[in-house]
Amino acid sequence: MTRVQANLLLLLAAAIWGGGFVAQSTAMKAIGPFWFIGLRFGVATVAVLPFVLLEARKARVKTTRRHLGLYILIGFALFGGALTQQIGLQTTTVTNSSFITGLYVVFVPLIAVAFVRRPPHWIIWPAAVTAVAGIYMLSGGQLSALTMGDGLTVICAAFWAIQITLAGTTVSETERPLMLSAAQFGVTAVCALVVAATIEPISVEAVTDAAPEILYVGIFSSGVAFVLQVIGQRYTTPSQAAIFLSSEALFGSALGALLLGETMPRLGYAGCALMFTAMLVVELVPELGKRRSQPA
Repeated sequence: MTRVQANLLLLLAAAIWGGGFVAQSTAMKAIGPFWFIGLRFGVATVAVLPFVLLEARKARVKTTRRHLGLYILIGFALFGGALTQQIGLQTTTVTNSSFITGLYVVFVPLIAVAFVRRPPHWIIWPAAVTAVAGIYMLSGGQLSALTMGDGLTVICAAFWAIQITLAGTTVSETERPLMLSAAQFGVTAVCALVVAATIEPISVEAVTDAAPEILYVGIFSSGVAFVLQVIGQRYTTPSQAAIFLSSEALFGSALGALLLGETMPRLGYAGCALMFTAMLVVELVPELGKRRSQPA
């Protein structure tokens, strides 16, 4: 596969993820957030299982109790991220949610300090300030304009950062990315379904009405896009991969405007641009620094 083809696969993955924000938003008209999360990740678990079985045949590392504990912990982090994002979408726009969620790129190096005691690159600090300024502009210059959903989505980005950090160290140890995916999907599905059965009403009609969104997010956002990402990143550079995957926020914003008629003031678009810039520099600057330090 050529680098151009790989980058196009990553762009397609980002577009699928961007469409997922719209699906998550429209599903709330028919079904509660806990039921949606539970059914979505239940479908995702089933979709990934065949690949897990194929992966198991080539596994070189035996799964231990420690690995299982890490899988469960990562599943809890994924559940926290999915829940805060889904509930947040009830009171914020798809555009806001897609850009604020992308701040996990900035949070990951900061979370890594706590989990792996690794000091962050110097670019993290100006990027974090830039991201905060972007959120402020997204509110129209008035913090009172930020909704509870926006705040929950910031928490969501922190959960994603924890999940990504733990998943990265776990996969390097187990060499089982698909097993990890299925396990975290399964944990999230069980947690959400248990809570949903306790506090949220449900009916066959509600599930039927939300079925297209559940299947799209479960199969495509969680299954197909993940596979495209894994394949694409094998044939391109980390810096280029970051650019194409970060476009998830742009696709979410564009589809929110196209399909849901969402709009925002000019200052809000400037805020989105600042957050997108912060996401890119966090990925690109350290990578460019590594290249310059390497001997010719």
